[in-house]
Amino acid sequence: MTAQLIDVDAPPTRRPGSALARRNPTVKLALLFVVSLVLMFVFDPITPLVLYLLALGAVAVTARIPVKVFVLAHIPFLAFALGLLIVNALSRPGDVLWQSGVLRITTEGLLVGAALALRTLVIGVLSIGFVLSTDGVALMTSLHQHARLGSRLTYAVLAGYRMLEELPREWQTIRQAHAVRAALRPNGKPPRGLRQYGRAAFALLVLSIRKGERMAQSLESRGLGLTPRSTWRRIPLTRTDWAMAAAVLTTLTVVVGLSSFLGFLEGFHALNT
Repeated sequence: MTAQLIDVDAPPTRRPGSALARRNPTVKLALLFVVSLVLMFVFDPITPLVLYLLALGAVAVTARIPVKVFVLAHIPFLAFALGLLIVNALSRPGDVLWQSGVLRITTEGLLVGAALALRTLVIGVLSIGFVLSTDGVALMTSLHQHARLGSRLTYAVLAGYRMLEELPREWQTIRQAHAVRAALRPNGKPPRGLRQYGRAAFALLVLSIRKGERMAQSLESRGLGLTPRSTWRRIPLTRTDWAMAAAVLTTLTVVVGLSSFLGFLEGFHALNT
């Protein structure tokens, strides 16, 4: 008797109730790549500003991310964007807009810096929506199924992803084990300090290396990649996914086209002014 494979729905993503979480991970990743690629050639602040506002509204509505999480996830991108704005405003030559001693801000530097900063925010808000609405296992399964990603790489990344998920629990276990064995402080609490954290970090490193070695041996013994692999939990690719892709690409084309028609769009030549 031979076993029969049954296609079942994929496991729920991190936010199963959101519309963005139900979309195909490969399609979302491809759209993120396309938008980022197009923005590489945009050096005016108006175009990325419009795209940022549209992306911010779309992600907020479709991903249903809590406001606090959304704001906290924005902080690294805001910091990087602010750095780009300041560096370009102070270092690029051009018409002096403000000067105090050796510090001066030029109009050209401010415009280019604002463009790069807003470009960072566009990619940032789209990345936040992608990461917080996409399950890692579903992403790798979808890439293997729809993007024809090799079995060896797919299962290796999945194994690494599982190891990363277990790191917080293993860290707590190691810290608790050290606390049980260590002598208590005069106040009755376990010792805390750089030395204790260093011991725990070293133990976690050794444990991770050993687990990685065992996992690599297990993957090799199974002969992954030698024969075609079947997929138990298939990731669906529906008409709604294609509709989302069409909507995003159409919006991107319209915004860039209108910006060019109205004279706002600037390319690489803006760096030479």
